[in-house]
Amino acid sequence: MTLSVILITKNEERHIADCLASVAFADEIIVLDSGSTDRTLEIAAAHGSNVKVHQSSDWPGFGPQKNRALDLATGDWILSIDADERVTPELADAIRETMRRPTFDAYKVARLSNFCGRWIRHSGWWPDYVVRFFRKGAGRFNDVVVHEKVLTPAAPGILSGHFLHYPYENYEALISKVNRYSTDAAVMMHKRGKKTSIPAVLGHASWTFVRIYILRKGFLDGKEGFILAATAAAGSFFRYSKLWFMNKGVAGAGATDKPV
Repeated sequence: MTLSVILITKNEERHIADCLASVAFADEIIVLDSGSTDRTLEIAAAHGSNVKVHQSSDWPGFGPQKNRALDLATGDWILSIDADERVTPELADAIRETMRRPTFDAYKVARLSNFCGRWIRHSGWWPDYVVRFFRKGAGRFNDVVVHEKVLTPAAPGILSGHFLHYPYENYEALISKVNRYSTDAAVMMHKRGKKTSIPAVLGHASWTFVRIYILRKGFLDGKEGFILAATAAAGSFFRYSKLWFMNKGVAGAGATDKPV
């Protein structure tokens, strides 16, 4: 049995070396880049003979782009990883053992995420299971611009071990991502014909804060937990207020760009 790791990138020079080092045990690593202007491609190409670097000329969204990377993979098993994630030694051992004795065709993996120096263990951030390890042909990403996930015909198992996740270099990076993702989400909702109102905009934002800070015990993550809950609420406010403007036909409310 062989393992292919798939990874999509754009301007990931800060993360790419550590990410690739954590999956060096794979038989094949597919890196699909969408126009990096930093040293991402140089670092990836120099990382090892099992790294295969490809480039795409357009950006179709996260789901379609990851499916492109998946189509380039030749291994019996697929591990999908993001540049800001690392495979721990425990997870690497679990992957190798599972390939020898699989009981499922797909598996969920937990992620432990770091926010501004603190490992977040509540707020809905832990264990944050994502389907990322599956037999070739047993999973495929849904065709969405953002918040993509692997779809499988059967329920997945759960791997021991976890990813380490470094999603934001700083708070400014989080705000930038919230703004970009809220636009993409609003565009998707608008295309589906979803409508909203100002009371609904406020309701979604308020509920998001309560859900994360109270119900998901974000208060146990200290001051960082409060900031995460408030920022998520702001993201919900942005998403639905942008949708409201799109419903009204306001020009520029749905501008999108490639990920940065």
